[in-house]
Amino acid sequence: MNHESNFDQFLRTLLRQDWVVYAKPPFGGAEHVLHYLARYTHRVAISNHRLVSVCNNAVSFRWKDYAHHSRKRTLTISPEEFLRRFLQHVLPKGFPRIRYFGWLANRKRRDLLPLCRDLLHQQPPATETACPRETIAVRQCPKCNGPMYTIERFTAAEIYFAGKVYSLDSS
Repeated sequence: MNHESNFDQFLRTLLRQDWVVYAKPPFGGAEHVLHYLARYTHRVAISNHRLVSVCNNAVSFRWKDYAHHSRKRTLTISPEEFLRRFLQHVLPKGFPRIRYFGWLANRKRRDLLPLCRDLLHQQPPATETACPRETIAVRQCPKCNGPMYTIERFTAAEIYFAGKVYSLDSS
């Protein structure tokens, strides 16, 4: 049987309608939009100017209480709690902060980037000579302090086998 998912049915109803897209030009121009986006893509979770004090047993910082008309307040928490909150804003390894679409998308970049350079009369950047990379990353064993070599990497799906979860650590 061929059953459509609820989402596919929902999309079909949307595609039957004529859509009118209205987009105003940005208030401050293109440069203002770039500065606005840069604040979100090139900043850290908390900037230094918001830190009031840092000591062995407490971290104090300023924050805006949006529930009470953006009133500025100071919060003091333990260093462990501060680090826990800060690390919630750190992306896991391999997750990009900025995803590229359009002419910078991975599938189109090779063809469209040279075209953009031609239209802008720009030369491609000089290629650097490739330096040899280490083929095996060496880490230190937490038990014996001896060298550890990466032989193989497993995905989460590969670790699940026959309905049982196998742990990679031997403790």
